[in-house]
Amino acid sequence: MSDGLEGVIAAQTVLSDVDGAHGRLVIRGYAVEDLAGRTRFEDAAHLLLDGFFDDAPSDLSSALGEARVGVFAEVAALDEGLARRDPVEALRALLARIPDGDDLKTALRLIAAPAVFTPAVLRVANGDAPIAPDPALSHAADILRMIRGVPATDAEAAALDAYLVTVCDHGLNASTFAARVVASTRAGLTSAVLAGLSALKGPLHGGAPGPVIDMLDAIGTPENARPWLERALARGDRLMGFGHRIYRVRDPRADALKAAVRRLSSASGGLPGRLAFAEAVERAALEILREHKPDRPLDTNVEFYTALLLEALGLPPSSFTCVFAMGRVAGWLAHAREQLAGGRLIRPQSVYVGPEVRVAA
Repeated sequence: MSDGLEGVIAAQTVLSDVDGAHGRLVIRGYAVEDLAGRTRFEDAAHLLLDGFFDDAPSDLSSALGEARVGVFAEVAALDEGLARRDPVEALRALLARIPDGDDLKTALRLIAAPAVFTPAVLRVANGDAPIAPDPALSHAADILRMIRGVPATDAEAAALDAYLVTVCDHGLNASTFAARVVASTRAGLTSAVLAGLSALKGPLHGGAPGPVIDMLDAIGTPENARPWLERALARGDRLMGFGHRIYRVRDPRADALKAAVRRLSSASGGLPGRLAFAEAVERAALEILREHKPDRPLDTNVEFYTALLLEALGLPPSSFTCVFAMGRVAGWLAHAREQLAGGRLIRPQSVYVGPEVRVAA
């Protein structure tokens, strides 16, 4: 038995390889740092889905734009009560309106759904009307336009693309495993994605980037970084954005996103101070973690620069898990289809440690 299934191999996959010992993430043969910043999300989604749908076009841009327009009709079900819920819970409720299926049309609607529903939820919660998708725009550019109500710059769209590509797949993580389990029952792709999203909303999985912003804001200045972090560790707090279940060295996605933040900073001219401050906090945190926990390999993970990038794009921390889902949904769907191709129901065993057999009174 392995607690938390640590080290247990539960599937063969062609989709991604996570090498925690050496800090490498490979997605369909490409290092994540080679994809991020050079590849649109539409192309990364096609890369993941390649071979799982015979009718998939070579370029998903047009089909995905049409899918965004199609799912926008479901926004009519978004009332003020639902919009007042946590955004990821509102997203989950709207996703459930997409009929289950195993075809390409369903898959594209599910990829489009978080990108359309999240902006609508944020706008209605803020008292604004949802904005309909523009199928002529790229996926990332349309997301930002629907959230903010103004067109995104090329640099902003490229930065969001880099993020969505970076998080599109990451081995057999908790949400992907949940999606594969549900897919193995042949419940349908919508059910598999709902399972993935439900796992992602947990604070030990996709809910952590938001608290990174809270930490940075509480620290305030570079000079306060070390004393603030020392006090946090003394209280037994976790330093948000550091440490990972798999990686024993630096998370390669952290560097990919840091490079995206730097490119956005160079293009906009509005981020150098915030980036320099975050780097100072990162240096202080790594020094303190090496001093206090020398036997535990704790390094920067994907959450740290995710928070900085999404903040720079003007996205509220409450939406960060939903934005994560915008990228990871492509991976969930690819894994679901891969699981269906194998045809095997996932059904592990458990070891009973309860009382011996008793005679009922």
